[in-house]
Amino acid sequence: MTAGAPTASGLAVVVGAGGALGAALLAQLQREGSYDRVLGLGRAGEIRIDYADEASIAAAAQAVAKLCSESGLALRLLLVASGFLHGVQGQPERSWRHLDAGYLQQVLLVNTIGPALLIKHFFPLLPRQGRCVAGFVSARVGSIGDNALGGWYGYRASKAALNQLVKTAAIELARSNRDGICVALHPGTVDTPLSQPFAKTGLTVRPPQEAANDLLAVLAGLAPADSGALVDYRGQTLPF
Repeated sequence: MTAGAPTASGLAVVVGAGGALGAALLAQLQREGSYDRVLGLGRAGEIRIDYADEASIAAAAQAVAKLCSESGLALRLLLVASGFLHGVQGQPERSWRHLDAGYLQQVLLVNTIGPALLIKHFFPLLPRQGRCVAGFVSARVGSIGDNALGGWYGYRASKAALNQLVKTAAIELARSNRDGICVALHPGTVDTPLSQPFAKTGLTVRPPQEAANDLLAVLAGLAPADSGALVDYRGQTLPF
């Protein structure tokens, strides 16, 4: 990686802006002023995205395309901070005995299928020249090579699949823009409703704003050679 801030122009879009980490990323980008405009997308708001409804993703992309056309701004940063670990659909599995189709469908929808559809509809909006960055919040537990504890079948699988999507999209992005960067991001354990039930004594849990600051600093230092990697909040490349 090479140090250096991204071009201070264009549009930045944060998907999942209603979550704790997404909101922190959105707020920090707005404070920094590195982009001409910063837009937050999620399940609520003027531009709504529902991963279970591809038409909503297509409509959101069309709205962003219209904004770019009318403002003359290029989409220079796309950050996807949405994620699912537990909810009414179930909890992460401790054993294969706990595998459940409903939970698997939900965790794959939010962590894998939704981001895949964002790639489909938003990557055509990325500029064909100049630096642009797409970052997808993943997780270290999605690393197959780093899996020594087992458990959490669905969440691990959904993030491993996301990492593969990122790697594949990075290859295609490079064909249209050699300065384009697409990476998966491990933010560490962030103090959010997603992680709270599993935060245990001795585990380093970081405030969302700290995690957001670290991730944005890492993104600013990325070079095209880093595209396709899984990178943590310290800027270290993790194994797939």
